[in-house]
Amino acid sequence: MKTHSNLYEQVYDLDNLRVALDNASRGKKNMRSVKRILKNPDKYLLELQALLKEEQFINGPYHIFNLVERGKERQIYSLPFYPDRIVHHAVVQVCAGFWIKSFIRDTYASIPGRGIHDGVRRIKRSMPECEGHYVLKCDVSKFYPSVNHDILKVLLRKQIKDEKLLRLLDIVIDSGPGVPIGNYLSQYFGNIVLSPLDHWLKEEKQIKKYYRYCDDFVVIHPSKEYLHKLRKEIETKLKELDLSLKSNWQVFSLDKSGLDFLGYRFWPHKTKLRKSSLRNFEKRIKIKRMTLNEALRVRQCIGTYKGWMRYCDRRGFVRTKVLPVISRYNKYIRCLRVKLLKAQ
Repeated sequence: MKTHSNLYEQVYDLDNLRVALDNASRGKKNMRSVKRILKNPDKYLLELQALLKEEQFINGPYHIFNLVERGKERQIYSLPFYPDRIVHHAVVQVCAGFWIKSFIRDTYASIPGRGIHDGVRRIKRSMPECEGHYVLKCDVSKFYPSVNHDILKVLLRKQIKDEKLLRLLDIVIDSGPGVPIGNYLSQYFGNIVLSPLDHWLKEEKQIKKYYRYCDDFVVIHPSKEYLHKLRKEIETKLKELDLSLKSNWQVFSLDKSGLDFLGYRFWPHKTKLRKSSLRNFEKRIKIKRMTLNEALRVRQCIGTYKGWMRYCDRRGFVRTKVLPVISRYNKYIRCLRVKLLKAQ
């Protein structure tokens, strides 16, 4: 594995900090803390550059809150926008290139240019070859809070030889338990920690159909017995990383049950959107009285689900549920335009 040095100066380079500020502020420009920085960005960026040059950066205080997502409660750690979030973006801009190169192709979470739909395309492409196969589906138990700091630091030092940058990364790593969900760097740290498992499965075990998203992963193989044996070996490999599998792992027939992964259900010759996603969509497009705000909300919702439905076989659902709402929405917008023209 190639190691990289002389990185710290690139992190605090003023041009890099400007790009980091721009990236960190996307979608947040109406926040009071962000507006304050954007009123006089050069002043704050020069202060931040001096702070990093003198190695005086200290991790800010976390705002901790709970978030329920798909029935699962997560503890979210939120950092101040300045300087913490800007520093995280500045580090990622320098290191993301070689970090991403070290990841296997079939991991999809928090990697630019990949994501859920990239994974869906690749899984769909391989499905016709998987008729009669079995699936091992696993999840790492309490992954982000369980990440061992010492193991993460060792893995980072295999790629980075810049002591100043490593000290900065250590400050971020030691700022909370495991890798805090909500940190921008945590997205990359999670992939770095599970990368040894990915490479072991792909290279040593020669598993061709292995796909991972965050701490959820699946293996597709023609032998059910092999998957049961492999699951025990995976548990041993995870112990080396001070991690463990959740007890809800499954081995099942792909033809009978289909693979529920990335929000879709995959079979060898068809792909459907997950039923819970369809139910959520039906709830979101139920309209009692069409107002302008409701029309805008429905338009956004329809656009989102149209994107999701592009990757699955749901023509009947689109015809019976989606198209009537689109028709009603278009009728309302036409009436609204007529009223506006009359008012003029």
